[in-house]
Amino acid sequence: MYPTKNIVENAVNSKDHTTLVAAVKAADLVGTLESAGPFTVFAPTNEAFGKLPAGTVDDLVKPENKATLTKILTYHVVAGRLSSADLWAKVKAGDGKAELTTVQGDPLTVMAKGKKLYLVDEKGGKSWITIADVNQSNGVIHVVNAVLMPN
Repeated sequence: MYPTKNIVENAVNSKDHTTLVAAVKAADLVGTLESAGPFTVFAPTNEAFGKLPAGTVDDLVKPENKATLTKILTYHVVAGRLSSADLWAKVKAGDGKAELTTVQGDPLTVMAKGKKLYLVDEKGGKSWITIADVNQSNGVIHVVNAVLMPN
């Protein structure tokens, strides 16, 4: 990934994010994630999508499920550029947790355990940030190991 390229330009070249790219295309979010932003994206890997129940991804990318797919994907995006240092500072200031408002509109909680940051979705699901601070021209990507689910 190159910091001079935008989120989409970099994601399409990541072998670990082919499912995410396909989902972004199916939800017509390419234009949004190519825009100036900045955005903080918590990007699930192919392995993270693979943890969903069998058939879930195939169903989500169908045209009739575009609204649901868009809701899930935009739940992984926060307006602004939040580095891992920014996230750690928010968690410290919040006595161990911080609430972010996603582009989708619902809250996402960031917490720390040891030297790791993790996210807790509205349904109680947890996802670790496995690779932090992948800088893009229009934001930052933090790779996560699970798909986050809004209510």
